[in-house]
Amino acid sequence: MTPQPNPEVGAAVKAADRAHVFHSWSAQELIDPLAVAGAEGSYFWDYDGRRYLDFSSALVYTNIGYQHPEVVAAIQEQAARMTTFAPAFAIEARSEAARLIAERTPGDLDKIFFTNGGADAVEHAVRMARLHTGRPKVLSAYRSYHGGTQQAVNLTGDPRRWASDSGTAGVVHFWAPFLYRSRFYAETEEQECARALEHLEATIAFEGPSTIAAIILETVPGTAGIMPPPPGYLAGVRELCDKYGIVFVLDEVMAGFGRTGTWFAADLFDVVPDLMTFAKGVNSGYVPLGGVALSGAIADTFGKRPYPGGLTYSGHPLACAAAVATINVMAEEGIVENAARLGTSVVGPALHELAERHPSVGEVRGVGMFWALELVRNRETREPLVPYNATGEANAPMAAFAAAAKAGGLWPFVNMNRTHVVPPCNTDEAELKEGLAALDSALSVADEYVE
Repeated sequence: MTPQPNPEVGAAVKAADRAHVFHSWSAQELIDPLAVAGAEGSYFWDYDGRRYLDFSSALVYTNIGYQHPEVVAAIQEQAARMTTFAPAFAIEARSEAARLIAERTPGDLDKIFFTNGGADAVEHAVRMARLHTGRPKVLSAYRSYHGGTQQAVNLTGDPRRWASDSGTAGVVHFWAPFLYRSRFYAETEEQECARALEHLEATIAFEGPSTIAAIILETVPGTAGIMPPPPGYLAGVRELCDKYGIVFVLDEVMAGFGRTGTWFAADLFDVVPDLMTFAKGVNSGYVPLGGVALSGAIADTFGKRPYPGGLTYSGHPLACAAAVATINVMAEEGIVENAARLGTSVVGPALHELAERHPSVGEVRGVGMFWALELVRNRETREPLVPYNATGEANAPMAAFAAAAKAGGLWPFVNMNRTHVVPPCNTDEAELKEGLAALDSALSVADEYVE
């Protein structure tokens, strides 16, 4: 589709937004939202006709890109047949979506509880774990994000938690492994893994194993920095959970459905949790949908005992029809395999080459279509390009980098001192090279702030 400039309409859209829309995570008077006129595939464009290659996949959820015709058609067909129906009934789209998801989840995670998105999936996973164990506490990692609802934001380990942290939510945070900024004075991945597991077991011991319902981890932390865990870590957490009777919850809201080059990131580490949350890529965000995949043991807890939770729109037919179409498209078009192949052959090598040329790049991390560049002022000291949770003038270097990327036709995903490379999982090689060239130019701006 060729963008058709229409600045008058764009101005009206922008004016209505500024007058009436209250935006999330923002100081309302300090933001300037782009008015978007359309999107297709890996691109979107504004009302002035400027086109952007989306290396953010919206909020890392358009795993099949924008406006995939088969998924759009499936939504239209479902809308014509049955737009909505209450969750207590068996509906074809809902049943089929659950079946297709269960076919791909690891182990015996064969029961699917549908939610409206990732945050409420986390809410319900925690509730299930507490009811299953009869214990109150949940352990989660710093450098994590689990959602914006009350329980999920308390589980979150980044600054977005602070304003809503009640201190009474039964959440205890611990340090997960991250060798580049190790909290354990480790020098190797093996040391980092062993010491992180030792720290976690000590936390369990001092909190009291009999008080802990669950440990929740993002399989590969996303917004917090795309930090694949070292080999053996998730297996070690699984062993600790088994040892102490703790429910192991993996959050695959961002990492699932092809993002890491596998259907679920858990497949990379050969680990099976007791509960797994999902959303985003399950239908590329075309209609809001999330869920919890339950193991047999936890599902059995509620076999004759009612589960005290639900949502009006749980398993909404339009959302589930979109999920069915998305999963089928991903299988038919080899989209998961595409993410794995191009992540290994194109994205990873190119990012490592950029790191060699740009002194602002401290580390490259990732897998599949899920990568991060850690930007620094000094490679030796690893001082971040901007301070932790920087705003205003303190964040100027990252703002300048982001502006340069956008000027070059690339829409980046920027968080703190990092830029993430998270394009749609079906982005082709030519598009990737176009985006990587724009990223190369933008990093020259970040280099200007290096000491």
